[in-house]
Amino acid sequence: MKVIAFNGSPRKKWNTATLLEKALEGASSKGAETELIHLYDLNYKGCLSCFSCKTMNGKSYGRCAVNDDLTPIFEKVLDAQSLILGSPIYLGTATGQMRSFMERLTFPFLPYVDPPGTIFPRKIKTGFIYTLGATEEMAKERGFDHHISFNREILERIFGASESLCSYDTYQFEDYSKVFAPRFAPEKKALRRKEVFPLDCAKAFEMGVRLVGDAWN
Repeated sequence: MKVIAFNGSPRKKWNTATLLEKALEGASSKGAETELIHLYDLNYKGCLSCFSCKTMNGKSYGRCAVNDDLTPIFEKVLDAQSLILGSPIYLGTATGQMRSFMERLTFPFLPYVDPPGTIFPRKIKTGFIYTLGATEEMAKERGFDHHISFNREILERIFGASESLCSYDTYQFEDYSKVFAPRFAPEKKALRRKEVFPLDCAKAFEMGVRLVGDAWN
């Protein structure tokens, strides 16, 4: 069984990547083969609106016809047992790289039918990990939860059961003295990274365990 994680952050060794690695450790602890893919290493764009994936009897029906760095990735998705997406929140949504990836990942399997359905060939479990510089209260005030809920709805519609994990008020800079960010109290940020972020890592690990388990908790 294969679990694939997709890092939608430009940073490979910071909050989002760390949580994805912990989730994969959880999946690996249950015997899964795992892979972490950094989306910023790949050359691709979002959906081109060619509708080849919707053209009946076409060679690309139900598949993205664009040939780029995502093409072999989507072949791996077809064989995966679980997918884990991860992204920081930029301006209220996942990063542009993750948004473009999600367009290409989900649209080919999304038929124009009522009620809404999917043509993905089977059910798999998915998870989405978000990191936010904002506190949970700030995120709710600004409506970030609507974006998170919508992503979960799409993943559930296409693939099956899905869950989300949010890591709030993350430590954003290696050295706060070098950036102009008077809104933040570096000492409080550092304390939260020391005391709360490890708890988020444990939650990510447990997500990975659940994604390969027989039961959905």
